[in-house]
Amino acid sequence: MEARARRPQTIAEAAAGRRRRTSLLGEDSQIFLIAADHPARGALRAGDRPMAMADRADLLERMSLALSRPGVDGVLGTADIIEDLLLLGALEDKVVIGSMNRGGLAGTVFEIDDRFTGYDAAAIDKMGFDGGKMLFRIDPDDPATPVTMEACARAVSDLAGHGLMAMVEPFISHRVDGRIRNDLSPEAVIRSITVAAGLGNTSAYTWLKLPVVDDMERVLAATTMPVLLLGGEVSADQGAAFESWRKALQIPSVHGLVIGRSLLYPPDDDVTGAVDTAVGLMRG
Repeated sequence: MEARARRPQTIAEAAAGRRRRTSLLGEDSQIFLIAADHPARGALRAGDRPMAMADRADLLERMSLALSRPGVDGVLGTADIIEDLLLLGALEDKVVIGSMNRGGLAGTVFEIDDRFTGYDAAAIDKMGFDGGKMLFRIDPDDPATPVTMEACARAVSDLAGHGLMAMVEPFISHRVDGRIRNDLSPEAVIRSITVAAGLGNTSAYTWLKLPVVDDMERVLAATTMPVLLLGGEVSADQGAAFESWRKALQIPSVHGLVIGRSLLYPPDDDVTGAVDTAVGLMRG
């Protein structure tokens, strides 16, 4: 808070002086990122705690702890969170992915209209970060979908123009009882993959961030893009969640994990234990 109030240029200075990694992937061709871009969309729930992510100091403490663990490569977040972590010195030698579209606020009538309200490619490049992530939800019944689709396509092209990763998180979504629900059937995920992979004027820098669903080998046969697995909601049965990630990580096109609430707010609140277990699944 003090830096922003008295010397806001400290943030740009911290970014310029940050030690950067020379490669996205580790020596094992895998990458493990901690995600925390949920609050910017008004999504604060973690498991049975409806306001879990509302305490910023607590969230930053959990993120700093996760980022300090061996085998954790970096972070995915919005500018406010990434800049807090920069000021804390938690991003040295880390991969940093900026979250780009957070305009589809959770629970709103305009949720499917995921406007780009966060990072753009130019800002990500200027700050010396490694890529940008976008949420791309396709609702066949919502006319706002093409607006998001076009914006995502532009973002993929812009990131590629700067030589930066474009991380696309696609879903087929439907409004059920007034709320957006993602269809996690294999067929729906396959369809979302085929549309997302074609966004932009090149796919050279496109990565897909995908949920772990049934029949993952058949699902991932739909693309030649490198894939990262997302963690999703906090599960009461964390052992089952870990096992599903372990199996999916065996598929050659999968290059790692992007996990947020599942590890930052585990059922037993043991962040270190949850992160170390996930790292062990990925890095053996």
